[in-house]
Amino acid sequence: MGVAFLLAQLGSHAAGLFAERVAALDLTPPQAGLLRMLKGSPGCSQRELADRLGMPPSRFVPFVDTMEERGLVERRRNPDDRRLHALYLTEAGESLLDELRPLAMAHEADLTSTLSPEEYRQLKGLLQRMAADKNLTPGVHPGFRSVRPR
Repeated sequence: MGVAFLLAQLGSHAAGLFAERVAALDLTPPQAGLLRMLKGSPGCSQRELADRLGMPPSRFVPFVDTMEERGLVERRRNPDDRRLHALYLTEAGESLLDELRPLAMAHEADLTSTLSPEEYRQLKGLLQRMAADKNLTPGVHPGFRSVRPR
């Protein structure tokens, strides 16, 4: 097997397991990703987030609508440009993100359990270098491009 196949095989396996884990919180992986992203960049405009995620605005708006209806995120008018909405985590969104962290950490630990700490650091560094070489946006899963609201 080549490296590309192994990466695809492990990526598919990891994505499926993560989806199962976050389903326990009534989340999809893209919703979990948006919560994490908003924690790190509160107040980003919907347009900026859609662009960063590689998601067309026509899909991003209903995606956020679903999360807003659940009380996880809120839109606020941008004080500098009232045509834009800035997105923020709500208290419920923050709380859910706190529940998500241990699941994500367990997921990472399970996937890398056969590696020593040095092997883990080395693998992570090599994968980061490969992703950077392909101009992949750090922290953004390519699956966002095909997200459909649920």
